[in-house]
Amino acid sequence: MTFRLAHITRLLGVALLLALGGCSGGYSFTGASIPPQAKTISVKTFPNYASTINPQLSQKLSDDLRNMFSSQTSLDVVGGDGDLQVSGEITDYSTRTSAISSGDEASMIRFSITIKVKFVNRYDPDTDFEQSFTRYRDYNAQLNFSSVESSLMGEIVNELCEDVFNKAVVNW
Repeated sequence: MTFRLAHITRLLGVALLLALGGCSGGYSFTGASIPPQAKTISVKTFPNYASTINPQLSQKLSDDLRNMFSSQTSLDVVGGDGDLQVSGEITDYSTRTSAISSGDEASMIRFSITIKVKFVNRYDPDTDFEQSFTRYRDYNAQLNFSSVESSLMGEIVNELCEDVFNKAVVNW
């Protein structure tokens, strides 16, 4: 009986390894679901059409998206049109009051960034999309925006990249 159980366990282990080995190209351990024939991705630089322009935002967003796809998938980032293509634009970069104190003064300010993204999958057009993504951070109105802008922008850009990545290649 012990021999039979050990034999069955060994067979199940081999079957599991073979099943996982057969998934190359279509799945990664980050949860990305990419057509096996897709080998490249292109991320065009996002032009900034917001009414307020941060000169670093366009390059940071585009570079962070490239880095995310490069580090979390087996896709090669290319300069031309890839098998998967990400393009878009920055449409909003703004601050506005999000909370008022008892003295009718702003107590919290909301800093938000909105991007419009177009995603094209040459091998699975059903996953193509055009969508806007917005993320924001609230900060204390007593703080000077220029003192928190860089760190808040980094946090927001990271979340926007995750949103785009998840929409493009993670099919939960």
